[in-house]
Amino acid sequence: MPKQMFKDTIPVRKGEQLNTAELDKFLRSEIGNLPDEPLEILQFHAGHSNLTYQLRIGDWEAVLRRPPLGPVAPKAHDMEREFKVISEIHPFFREAPKPLLFTNRREIIGAPFFIMERRHGVVIDTSFPEDMEPDEDVCRRLSQLMTDKLAELHSIDYKKTGLAAISNPNGFMERQVNGWIGRFERARTDDINDADQLKNWLIRYIPVSPEPAVIHYDYKLNNAMFNKDLTEMTGLFDWEMATVGDPLADLGAAMSYWIQEDDPEMLKFGLGKPPVTILKGFYSRREFMEAYANKTGRDLCSMNFYLTFAYFKLAVICQQIYYRFRKGQTSDPRFSQFNQFVNVLLQHAVQAADEKI
Repeated sequence: MPKQMFKDTIPVRKGEQLNTAELDKFLRSEIGNLPDEPLEILQFHAGHSNLTYQLRIGDWEAVLRRPPLGPVAPKAHDMEREFKVISEIHPFFREAPKPLLFTNRREIIGAPFFIMERRHGVVIDTSFPEDMEPDEDVCRRLSQLMTDKLAELHSIDYKKTGLAAISNPNGFMERQVNGWIGRFERARTDDINDADQLKNWLIRYIPVSPEPAVIHYDYKLNNAMFNKDLTEMTGLFDWEMATVGDPLADLGAAMSYWIQEDDPEMLKFGLGKPPVTILKGFYSRREFMEAYANKTGRDLCSMNFYLTFAYFKLAVICQQIYYRFRKGQTSDPRFSQFNQFVNVLLQHAVQAADEKI
């Protein structure tokens, strides 16, 4: 296995430790032939939702994913479903890590979890690794890679997978709009601006969806991994929300994360340091969508709806996290100002509704 190219893990955060002894015993009983060395656990520092850990026993490595601490929204953070999704997608899309095992035996670490292969490479978020000096050509190449892989994922014949058994593409957008409105109301706090007009607009203008496709639904640069030359995508992670549904909803969600240089300051800095996509050479959202349309032949005339909904959906995700912080279900200080970012996302959603794509 290639050596780690940069440090993407940290010591496990206080309060998020795993029961090392129980987990070690479980791994040795279920996987077998593991080195006679102690289990070492580190935590991946990225992400705001599920908790993800690196496991190492000698030269054996894997990744463990479990739900966040505290109460979670109904049907959210379903580890068994995510395990099934990547099990079905991996044979057709090699960037999805190979799943190893799932268990709902809560006595091991206090929650259901699954284990998948550990991949190494370059993950790019708010900066490039220190030993890299990317130029505009590199940034454009990464943009095109992201476009191409999204198009490739959407080209999979979902009927050849087992995803049809756990997905229902009929009425996908209606369920999405109403479902995310419901999640927003359940997580609403008194410091969030009125969103009734936006909710009514979304219900009124739901478009007719194109043919369904396998969608990732959390497709963003820091969920991807690249080789050291940044010429290939070697991994795509966080398949929790993947399903069979509207591919333009997936494109819209990707664009809600694809921050560009001329975006409002609060949109760029709402989650901290902005992603590298603000640098020269990276596609604008319009260029990304045009490249996707050229690759897939899909009509993007309704993309203003999908972008509006994507910003609303992202606002709801952040609001759910902020709600958990307000209720004392998590003490992570990163979440204390999420209410401000939620309001900015809702305002940006309103603006996107009026834009011509």
